[in-house]
Amino acid sequence: MEYRVKVHWGDTDAAGIVFYPNYYKWMDEATHELFSRIGYPTQQLLEEQIIIPLLETHCVFKKPVQYNVDLSVQLQVDYVKDKIFKVIYSFFLENNLVAEGYSVRAWATLGENLKAVSIPNQVRDLLLEQKLGGGN
Repeated sequence: MEYRVKVHWGDTDAAGIVFYPNYYKWMDEATHELFSRIGYPTQQLLEEQIIIPLLETHCVFKKPVQYNVDLSVQLQVDYVKDKIFKVIYSFFLENNLVAEGYSVRAWATLGENLKAVSIPNQVRDLLLEQKLGGGN
């Protein structure tokens, strides 16, 4: 799946390059967009008392990116287990890889205590369609 990002002036640091936390913000936005595209938008999940909290995240910055450009974020689901899933992100500027990373998230229910629960089969199947080489 592709998610597009316009780099704004406020996304840069004093050196004029993208401030690193923005890559994590865009990874998060892209994941929520993925869920919207597969028919499970964040608002719907919240109404069902479901959230997808981060357990782990990582990003490697390969080339500096300045403002006023469009980035393509390519997402691929790496795996889906019973209660967790991993998404891989590749950031491209004009077909050049500028950063790559991943996030591991849980499928959790809200309530008195936040608790990881099994990912429903229909959600698992839709995520697996986004697995390496699958879906767009």
